[in-house]
Amino acid sequence: MADAERTAVLGRISGTTDVTDLADVDLVIEAATEDLDTKVALFRRLDEITRPEVILSSNTSSIPIVDLGAATKRPEKVLGMHFFNPVPVMGLIELVKAITTSDETIEFGRAYGVVLGKTTVESQDRAGFIVNMLLIPYLNNAVRMLEEGFATREDIDTAIHLGLNHPMGPLRLVDLIGLDTHLFVANVLFEEFRELAFAPPPLLKRMVAAGRLGRKVGRGFYDYEG
Repeated sequence: MADAERTAVLGRISGTTDVTDLADVDLVIEAATEDLDTKVALFRRLDEITRPEVILSSNTSSIPIVDLGAATKRPEKVLGMHFFNPVPVMGLIELVKAITTSDETIEFGRAYGVVLGKTTVESQDRAGFIVNMLLIPYLNNAVRMLEEGFATREDIDTAIHLGLNHPMGPLRLVDLIGLDTHLFVANVLFEEFRELAFAPPPLLKRMVAAGRLGRKVGRGFYDYEG
């Protein structure tokens, strides 16, 4: 991007820590921490602040959209828009339709994906949606494999990176996602389905308790400091 274009784009972006500053927006994409109470409280407040016709979407990785819509007076205008990290690189948006979400709202989500140059897929509204229903057991198994001493972190990641042609191995991916975020999502899935595959491994819980949350803090399964 040329300097002039970069400056122009940044000039259109503003930040705030006051939610009332969102009163005039045309679309909300919520990306608060993966905690139901936090998100419900935020949707309740956004419903009060924004215009009635504004669509409220959530970037949640696992929390059912119907729970967020129920906190508002416009559940038909609430949907999931799950982006993937890093957002500028990853080409997918998972659209999640609750039983209360209107077809018009989903069509809006598809059209917005086109504007952003993303591909959209539609999921029904159950914890984990499409991607994390498949991803979380895979990542949990990688952590368990390391925990049991079956293979080293490097060999686990190299095997998946080269053997399955993934951009990175599962342990580096957990570090990128954030171990705390992975733990939140795994807990939501286990609470909903009660299947062992979704249960967070003890090593994951211990690392989160120790503050080893991944790349964002400089240390997770790997050391990123310096």
